[in-house]
Amino acid sequence: MSQASKHVAWCLKKAEKELEECKKEGKRPKHRGLLKINPNTDEAKNHIKKAEHNLDAALNFVKTGFSDWSASAFFYSMYHCFLAIAVKFGYESANQTCTIALIEYLKEEGKINIGQEFIEMFRYQEDETEKEESIIEMREDYTYSAKISMNKEKIKELTQKCRNLIDSTREIVLE
Repeated sequence: MSQASKHVAWCLKKAEKELEECKKEGKRPKHRGLLKINPNTDEAKNHIKKAEHNLDAALNFVKTGFSDWSASAFFYSMYHCFLAIAVKFGYESANQTCTIALIEYLKEEGKINIGQEFIEMFRYQEDETEKEESIIEMREDYTYSAKISMNKEKIKELTQKCRNLIDSTREIVLE
């Protein structure tokens, strides 16, 4: 059993347990894991639209001098692609690490064909020189630091990566 499949199994149990606790306590159903649902291509398409919307936001932030906010918009553009794939295969995610594990698991199982570089962009990097390749670390860095502008080359690179991931996601969702 791979690390990704173990993580997905843990995320499914986590959501189930949290939903049971909500029910016992009379609270609205809420979880921070993965829930198995009916596959929903329409909702997957909506996540692709949201990914495109977030990419547009990232580019508009650049145009208006707020490129530091582009990091978050690029991140969520890519993340909504992962959510689109998740819902296409019948999963609801309420946890970023669970979503990433699910995408890795679906790739390992041969259910999706997606570049490994997209999965790697959502990992924390041990090596300081690779830190700039992690979209999750970029989002955190630009959100919590005093930086107010992003490198133009990095913006070009992330724009292209978002477009590529949106295209790959569209192929997966519409196949």
